Amino acid sequence: MSRVGKMPVTIPQGVDVSINSAQINVKGSGGSLSVASHALVKVVNEAGHVTFTPVDESREANAMSGTLRQLVNNMVIGVTKGFEKKLLLVGVGYKAAAQGSKLNLSVGFSHPVNKDMPDGIKVETPAATEIIIKGADRQRVGQVAAEIRAIRPPEPYKGKGIRYSDEKITIKETKKK
Repeated sequence: MSRVGKMPVTIPQGVDVSINSAQINVKGSGGSLSVASHALVKVVNEAGHVTFTPVDESREANAMSGTLRQLVNNMVIGVTKGFEKKLLLVGVGYKAAAQGSKLNLSVGFSHPVNKDMPDGIKVETPAATEIIIKGADRQRVGQVAAEIRAIRPPEPYKGKGIRYSDEKITIKETKKK
């Protein structure tokens, strides 16, 4: 059996998990999330712990038990603490400004780039060259961060562009005569 799938998910105070045949719902102070349940995984909620067991001994059922367990664990963490991604703008004149649910970027194009944030995602700009994306759904936070980074990815010669805060860019050497 999957090592991840063997561990139960502990449910903290203030979080409500409801399981039915089609989906698993998690509600908390940070919002409510849901994921579709899988036919090869048996999900049981008992005494503040959610356990995931494969229905049979097939390899797919084993893999899905670990996958579904981690998805539910991420939902529980998301509705309690939330997730965040931090992006940095590197380049002369590069700046960002958050206005409500919109992000205005000035990243070296002839025009400003405006990005609308989907529901459940908040964007902050504590400094002109920092962007912080917050939300309860881990996958959506990561997807929005990737879309913003794709507007101007870091280039390998000067390192200019939008990058994750923990990303290391290896600078290439220029051509020599």
